[in-house]
Amino acid sequence: MKTLALLFLLLQSLIGGRAEFDKTVHDFGTFSEKDGPQQCVFTVTNRGSEPLTILSAVSSCGCTGVKWTRTSIAPGESGTIEATYSNEDGPFPFDKTVTVYLADIKKPVVLHLRGVVTKK
Repeated sequence: MKTLALLFLLLQSLIGGRAEFDKTVHDFGTFSEKDGPQQCVFTVTNRGSEPLTILSAVSSCGCTGVKWTRTSIAPGESGTIEATYSNEDGPFPFDKTVTVYLADIKKPVVLHLRGVVTKK
């Protein structure tokens, strides 16, 4: 838990404290191939004094679709990054990434989607 807290603080320092994510990892746990696509939402809150814009969110492979808030996020307001894992690649553990690029923030934020798919 201590390591997770330190990692969170490091991430906040890299993005200048302007953007605060509710989480950077979503673990779907174990689910079956027959359960179909799995979806999760990451929330980003603008902690700065200027509007925050998500320029893009890029998935690590074609099996993960991404949608994000396209309008500027006002100070104190929140936006979302919605990721959908297609669950079509067969039974195995997975760790997919979504790289989020924010305007005026040099380092992108990498979000993880994890889980284990079992046979039907």
